[in-house]
Amino acid sequence: MPSPIFRFPSRFRRLDEILADLPIDDPLLLTELDGYLTAVAVCPERMVVDEWLPPIWGGAYGEGAPFEDPLDVRLFADMVQARLKEILRDLARGRHQPILDVDPRNGEPLWEEWIGGFAMAMEVRPQSWSAAQGDAAAALADLRTLIAVASDAATLTADEINAICDAAPTRIPADVLRLFARDGRDAAPAPAAPAKPGRNDPCACGSGKKFKRCCG
Repeated sequence: MPSPIFRFPSRFRRLDEILADLPIDDPLLLTELDGYLTAVAVCPERMVVDEWLPPIWGGAYGEGAPFEDPLDVRLFADMVQARLKEILRDLARGRHQPILDVDPRNGEPLWEEWIGGFAMAMEVRPQSWSAAQGDAAAALADLRTLIAVASDAATLTADEINAICDAAPTRIPADVLRLFARDGRDAAPAPAAPAKPGRNDPCACGSGKKFKRCCG
């Protein structure tokens, strides 16, 4: 049976391929990256790109992606930041659609990897999440419960866990929107503006074509 990744648009499949090509032992899955970037987008305190980008490959603050070709480094950074911009745009329009893999056996959404990526981003700036208040704090508590269930750390009954798992694909986008809409939020984390590619550089959309023959 084909991988669930083929359900996604080509730009997401290309980003998934680039993630898999990272020269590290355990690269993030596309759904994990999506959860990670969503947490960056709704973090109660603004995170700068040099802070949130390197942890994607286990790097330190300000470190570049570990590709040998500088063009691959820039392509990767551009595509990751493009997805963050897309998430922010959708949230500003009052909608959120997480990228979730699907179990090929039964068609059920696999949300656990996504919430794992969200939790990973929370660890980049852990103290900032205490700033959530009111409805945002309730949404965050809901997401923390999902994190605990996904990591087998929840002290709940089997029936409670099953109910949480069944509701998770619906709860995640609702909770994310509640976090994004919190009162007194800081300015959304603006991705660093990528340098304009040269006409013969690979297009950042991931098509594989030169910029001048694609989006240029």
